[in-house]
Amino acid sequence: MAKTWQDMSDRERTAVLTIGCVQLSLAATAWADLARRPADQVNGPKSRWAAIIAINVVGPILYFTKGRRKTT
Repeated sequence: MAKTWQDMSDRERTAVLTIGCVQLSLAATAWADLARRPADQVNGPKSRWAAIIAINVVGPILYFTKGRRKTT
């Protein structure tokens, strides 16, 4: 069963907030990059990548590793 915020220790609350901040930072950075990057430099449709980025921490990591084409 999930704990409520009040049931968590200070250490657990800090961990949840830290993970949440990392998630939001990664997603915001990935969405900003996707918005600025031309479509021909993205592997697949930009709309699909925008949705994938919303998937927890995994989405932005996938975008940065698989979604962008290498520029030379």
